[in-house]
Amino acid sequence: MIEIDNVVLNDVEKGFSLPPKPELLTDLHDLLQSDEPELGQIADLIATDVATSAAVLKVINSSSYGFSRTITDIRQAVMFLGLNSVTHLVTGFLLKQAFDQSQCCISLERFWDTANEISEVAMIIGRKIPVKIPLESLHMLGLFHDAGIPAMALKFDDYANVLSCANSNYDMLLVDQEEAIYNTNHATIGYFLANSWNLPKPICKLILRHHDMEYFKENHEQELACTMATLKMAEHLVQINKRFVSVPDWAHIKADVLHVLELDEDAYQDIKDDVEEIFN
Repeated sequence: MIEIDNVVLNDVEKGFSLPPKPELLTDLHDLLQSDEPELGQIADLIATDVATSAAVLKVINSSSYGFSRTITDIRQAVMFLGLNSVTHLVTGFLLKQAFDQSQCCISLERFWDTANEISEVAMIIGRKIPVKIPLESLHMLGLFHDAGIPAMALKFDDYANVLSCANSNYDMLLVDQEEAIYNTNHATIGYFLANSWNLPKPICKLILRHHDMEYFKENHEQELACTMATLKMAEHLVQINKRFVSVPDWAHIKADVLHVLELDEDAYQDIKDDVEEIFN
């Protein structure tokens, strides 16, 4: 089991230049901390950022949510999904805007394309499994789980080579290669970033442990275990559709993932086929 303490986080903070929490998100969280948050006031705040509002509405109106009607403005979105759900979506969009491509040694466009695909596939899985998980949590985790990677790429000039090596070496996890070279890894960095942006603590812990193959050997709350299992299946399905090979840890955790999600092999194959149709 992975543990992390404040000493480690302090070392990370000294060594990395992580994107600060955006002002919009700070103002949003301040409003949410009030005793009785005003839905209209929060919607108006989000609506002041046109790009963020458009991105949130795009996600809500996607096939992943499957609403029978089109949500046309942020006030409707807040009414339909609730404050926490919309805040999750806002946070996910702002994360994608937070890193500077000019300072990064990897293609952020390609990175975020993959993160968005994992996020979308996670929501597809979430709609098909017996256990109901908030889709916005799957969306946020899909986008945020590897957010430590662009932070590593900003810190280390040779990180693109490490990432390329990991993408061609399917027998060793990227986090293990990072630890061997940098004495830290993107899961730890992503955990710190998520904490500094005040993401829900359970989501932060899932980010920290999303490459920990011991996770499913432990007892966890059903929703958290299912959220992690959904992420891992989404990672796997995106990988096999884009690179035609499974992620390195899938063979070790597949049985646990299907058990947690209450899926048999036939149900898994049905989901796999549905995802393939999207990529084809």
